[in-house]
Amino acid sequence: MEFDIKNWYNRMNNGEILVSFKGEITSNVITDVLDLMEVKLTDANIEYKVVKRVYNVLVESLQNLYHHADKISGNNSFAKENNYVVFFVTKQRQMFKVSTGNLIKKEKTKFLTEHIDHLNSLSRDEIKTLYKVILNNRNFSEKGGGGLGMIDMVRKTSSKLDYKLYDFSDEFLFFNLNVYIS
Repeated sequence: MEFDIKNWYNRMNNGEILVSFKGEITSNVITDVLDLMEVKLTDANIEYKVVKRVYNVLVESLQNLYHHADKISGNNSFAKENNYVVFFVTKQRQMFKVSTGNLIKKEKTKFLTEHIDHLNSLSRDEIKTLYKVILNNRNFSEKGGGGLGMIDMVRKTSSKLDYKLYDFSDEFLFFNLNVYIS
């Protein structure tokens, strides 16, 4: 059976939902979601340090979706139905979870998973050092990033990045990233 993004979204969208979204990611969506989250987190009487971490992870996650989600080409109904990203922020007990999902071309997965696995293998001090090296190197990609997004998420949360890949089609996988903030 083929992976169904809508079913996955409905299964994963649990806990106390602060925000959830599925659709096309735009700069307006990012702005609106960040504004909404800032209000919800501030009104929830959550420690400022935690609010900053959740907000930072959400910013990086949304930027990753905006810049790196691959799209199925064509004007057919399959492409239209599956060319969207999903994300949600939930609170589970004393922890927040920022989850994202998007399509990625299969040929890109090796680089992405090796990058995440490498980050997950580093100590807190090694993450800080890597962050400073890349920041000082000032090499930015054509999409504007220097590869700091995921590093910054690990650095700010002190937690490993949790990811899963699901077969979607011959050309694409569905990439799910979960970041936990305590």
